[in-house]
Amino acid sequence: MPPMNAQSLQLHLKERLAQHRPRRINQPDLKEAAVLIAITAEDQPRLVLTQRSESVSTHRGEVAFPGGKRDPEDSSIVHTALREAEEEIGLQAHQVQVIGELDQVVSRFGFLITPVLAVIPAELEHVANLAELDTIFEVPLEFFGRPPEEFFEKERFRIPTYDYEGFRIWGITAMIIAEMLNNIWECEIPVQI
Repeated sequence: MPPMNAQSLQLHLKERLAQHRPRRINQPDLKEAAVLIAITAEDQPRLVLTQRSESVSTHRGEVAFPGGKRDPEDSSIVHTALREAEEEIGLQAHQVQVIGELDQVVSRFGFLITPVLAVIPAELEHVANLAELDTIFEVPLEFFGRPPEEFFEKERFRIPTYDYEGFRIWGITAMIIAEMLNNIWECEIPVQI
């Protein structure tokens, strides 16, 4: 990943996303959800991630993006991602520069997840909703540009896994990260879904 300043980061993301045709999954019976892929606007951009609480019903203790299921009153899937980010990490919609939507994926719980790519100011202090999260942390984007340490492989799936300062990043979160890097930064992380 080449170094770039905050302004060139936004421009790069917009240009690359304009050239990419995000995968859309046509399964109307699936419940919709969205995650916010928030990248900090700085020379060494970071990716905002959370660790889910051990007390939640799904994905206990797992690393995830801020996000959740679409509510009937959400005007769009982008609105879902922004609402969930505010609920989970205190990120206000006016602080977010939405770039666009990435490739949809289906979770093992039957949700159609749309990742929403966005840029946020670097100096924000996030506040974890302790009913849902144990912590919020940021990972330098360049960390994910290296070859993954290992892969989770099962049947036809091959998904990278990453270990960052005691956090294990795997599953659908790692898959979304790898696909984003492959499509936006032309990395060649082998992913099979």
